[in-house]
Amino acid sequence: MDEMEQVIRIFPQKLRALLRQADTRRFQAEELRLRVGQPLLMTAHGAEWYLEESGMQWRQWEDVEEHTEGRMEGKLSEDMTGKQRMDTGRRSCYQVTAADIRDTLEYMSRYSLYAFDEELRQGFLTIPGGHRIGVAGQIVVEGKRVKTIQNVSFLNVRVARQIPGCADPVLPWIYSDGNICSALIISPPKCGKTTLLRDLIRQVSNGCQYIKGVTVGVVDERSELGACCQGRPQNDLGIRTDVLDGCPKAEGIMMLIRSMAPQVVAVDEIGSQEDLEAIRYGKNCGCKLLATVHGCSLEDIRRKPVLREFAEEGVFERFIILENRGRPGQVKAVFDEEGRQLSDGNVD
Repeated sequence: MDEMEQVIRIFPQKLRALLRQADTRRFQAEELRLRVGQPLLMTAHGAEWYLEESGMQWRQWEDVEEHTEGRMEGKLSEDMTGKQRMDTGRRSCYQVTAADIRDTLEYMSRYSLYAFDEELRQGFLTIPGGHRIGVAGQIVVEGKRVKTIQNVSFLNVRVARQIPGCADPVLPWIYSDGNICSALIISPPKCGKTTLLRDLIRQVSNGCQYIKGVTVGVVDERSELGACCQGRPQNDLGIRTDVLDGCPKAEGIMMLIRSMAPQVVAVDEIGSQEDLEAIRYGKNCGCKLLATVHGCSLEDIRRKPVLREFAEEGVFERFIILENRGRPGQVKAVFDEEGRQLSDGNVD
């Protein structure tokens, strides 16, 4: 089953039928966004698409904004205001209802939403395949802690996709004298850092032209890397990889080192003080580290207190900066632990 079919199957019957009718599987979608009272939108192929009210097909959102003659409900008067034009255009879009949101949440949680309370407190659900469902609505606070989210009115379905080989351009830079270097992938949102890390794990585990395969331990806190189902990864993370699924990163790093003796530890989206302490522990135990973090540059990382310590202590020997340039995992630059630029991104 391909990624888009996995995603389509999480929706209740009404939306599932519309998405299939619109031939959604032909798109390499990155995300689907549902907002009550707003058009159902999809991001794919570097553009934003809306679902026609009839459900017959997807059209680029620019068609609404430009009001191309014949694309909407007939010709528009030349003296219409911008708001009137947009409102007229939107009438041809499928409008998400509160029932769509409610039914989708119930269906994807198999009508046991209470079982996902812990994930909901963090603002997301992860479903088989590693696809993440971002959730927003009315926050219920208990003391200073988020208790749950109710009256959910916004969903962001992020499509997880394996791209075997996307880490090929990076591999020459994370090996030195036949040894793997600890590497931190720095990336703005939606630039493919998790996709790149997933393929790095696979290739380091299996072995490649630069080195024999090594044992990798993965702490998969949000179930996005391995997409485990009943503890077994659905994504290919390599033949020498062990996974702790749904485990907090800091605790998981220490558990893996004590129990599975990995040569490399991989985690997604680090940033807390607890992460720093666990990563220090891993380094002192002789483990190499592969990790990701949100950011736009090495300077951006150095401005953040906890992350600055990562850079100053030499925990990572390589810093890989990503950018949004057409495909996931596109490298902008690679730096060493001294901040010297090793590559300008032309590594492929």
